[in-house]
Amino acid sequence: MKKITVFYLIATLLALSILSGCGKVDEGTTEEASTFSGTIRVLNIKSEVSEQMSALAKQYQKETGIAVEIMDVPAGVDAQATLKGYYLSDQMPDIIACEASGFSNWEGLLVDLSDQGWASRTDAAYIDSTYGTLGFPYTTEAIGFAYNANILEKCGVDPSSITGPASMKAAFEAIEAKKSELGLKAVVGYCSEPENLGWSSGNHIFGAYLDSGLSRSDTTYIDLLNNGGTLDESRFGNYAEMIGLFIQYSDPELVIDGTYNDQVLNFASGKYAFITQGSWIGATLTGDDSEAYSKAGNFAVGMVPYAFEDGMDTILTSAPSWWAVSKEGHVEEAKAFLQWCSEDSGQQILVQNAGFISPFKDCKYVASDPFAQVISDYISAGKTSSWHWMDMPENLGQKGIAFAFQKFASGELDAAGFLKEVQKITKDWYSKL
Repeated sequence: MKKITVFYLIATLLALSILSGCGKVDEGTTEEASTFSGTIRVLNIKSEVSEQMSALAKQYQKETGIAVEIMDVPAGVDAQATLKGYYLSDQMPDIIACEASGFSNWEGLLVDLSDQGWASRTDAAYIDSTYGTLGFPYTTEAIGFAYNANILEKCGVDPSSITGPASMKAAFEAIEAKKSELGLKAVVGYCSEPENLGWSSGNHIFGAYLDSGLSRSDTTYIDLLNNGGTLDESRFGNYAEMIGLFIQYSDPELVIDGTYNDQVLNFASGKYAFITQGSWIGATLTGDDSEAYSKAGNFAVGMVPYAFEDGMDTILTSAPSWWAVSKEGHVEEAKAFLQWCSEDSGQQILVQNAGFISPFKDCKYVASDPFAQVISDYISAGKTSSWHWMDMPENLGQKGIAFAFQKFASGELDAAGFLKEVQKITKDWYSKL
């Protein structure tokens, strides 16, 4: 990922301070012993849950006597630019928030949290191959083949039976046979429009090729991709057949030029049995599309793996962003706060009040989000794969690979041509890096 330009300045300033023997880290260590006021500062980039974050801080102070200041970043504001300002003015929070692409901007400035108790209870921590466990996950999102449980039941389709290409096709055929009777627009709500939905096809759906069925630590296919843009032709060929199946059973009004809002609204309205979106649409079902969802019976939802090969039994989960501890802050106090957040009191507020889906295997709370239980079940069962699409070069998925999906959907390419087109895009992209 490209770094934000201002962070080159930060790196330079840091290097100069270290060479001169007066680095900020050393100053912070001295200050820690003499002037710690009992307040730790936490950056919150989820402004929609600012009240719940305040409640979290108050409960922590009630239980420990240590005050926590929540520093909210308003929606639409660049959090990394905000952090840059804090850093340069010596007001760096003790706990910062980063998306995956943001960690490289703080190289060498974050604490390795590998030895913390919470780290062994989750598979969603942000781990850097050089610096260790840097990110504390406070919520989880999932990429999987989401479904309307009510429709599948009416069609006699057991979601647990969808374990490979043949069983997926059989499920589609069973639903297609009852499409008119149930008033469905299509079996699958799949959209390949690249300009506004390239993040969906080029990142999330392509991510299924990279990770479906693999252990979280298995980097076989992202490593292959990052080695000059190479695809595993056998694996991708099977993946392409699944995408072709989606196209065949998708809504013709949506598949080439549809919008995200229409895709999710039609699913919320009970017009699709499946949708190629992730768990984040749960908030839309109960929010902006709640009226349509209610009219459709507030149906139960679930997810099955993108099983383009027999035996694939994982969905893809990750934290969309993480909390990290600055070396220049009150490190021990920040560590203690994060540990508390992973335990009962913190989890109760983060899950029940903030509506987050817990990334911790032993959490007893379940959010009210429609997808919360199914994701918790997959996490508890250890049936999750990682989001290695995050390790692709910036914009490769959204601005590159996504366009091949639309060509496939429009009929310009067949499955074999889709493979060749994606291979051409990736090879060309890496050759220019």
